[in-house]
Amino acid sequence: MSEKHVTFEYCDQMVADFEKAIKHPIREKSSVYYTGVDLGTACVVIAVLDENRRPVAGAYRYADVVRDGMVVDYIGAVQIVRELKEEIEEKLGTELIYAAGAIPPGTDLLDSGAVKNVIQGAGFELTNLLDESTAANEVLKMKNGAVVDIGGGTTGISVLKDGKVVYIADEPTGGTHFSLVISGAYGKSFEEAELYKREEKNHRELMPVLQPVIEKVSSIISQHIKDFDVQELSLVGGTCCLTGIEDVIQKRTGVFTHKPKNPMFVTPLGIALSCGQEEMQEA
Repeated sequence: MSEKHVTFEYCDQMVADFEKAIKHPIREKSSVYYTGVDLGTACVVIAVLDENRRPVAGAYRYADVVRDGMVVDYIGAVQIVRELKEEIEEKLGTELIYAAGAIPPGTDLLDSGAVKNVIQGAGFELTNLLDESTAANEVLKMKNGAVVDIGGGTTGISVLKDGKVVYIADEPTGGTHFSLVISGAYGKSFEEAELYKREEKNHRELMPVLQPVIEKVSSIISQHIKDFDVQELSLVGGTCCLTGIEDVIQKRTGVFTHKPKNPMFVTPLGIALSCGQEEMQEA
């Protein structure tokens, strides 16, 4: 367990430092800034690191510009990313130039162009575009196991061996389905259910209602890891903020399950860590 403790200690410290930097940006001079843009189904997050790859600023906004990992409102997405970029630039007193982005596992042929265009349209030079689970593992630093990214529309699974992704899958069950269940159970609109789900004080009450959906996610995970010797799971993505979700998944899959302190910020930090200083070449 000592290796797991050390590995996830780094992740949790990065997230904690990022949460502080969102509230109190660090304006110390840096020769370069590395930015990660995470276009999530429910939330757009931008993470900024300094020359030493330490979190110095960030911002996020809940939005409905991406569905099931696909950009459905291009103009809206560009506008949000541009506004968040300008907000951070004002706080740091500098221009952000370089950025990296990410897409759900296995969707590179479908949506990589749209994500690339959104980031460039917002005024960044795009230096890298990778799958979300690989990005998350830049922070998790898992060697052997699986990264499970439960986003708004889908659950992405990446199996790692010796630190490299050897298998990826992405299935349509995620936070949207959680909200639909809450909407039906409580007679709320979808938007009201989304807001109700985000409130941590409601999580204990919601667990019995959401148990069947969490079990469905667990069965998806089990199905995709059954042919591999997966010893641990790491949960990332905004939907994993639900208190206790990791306990249900661990019980149902029978695999040790770790959840960072704020799983919503792991992927954007990993995207920022993968950012470089050279613009991507056109294919």
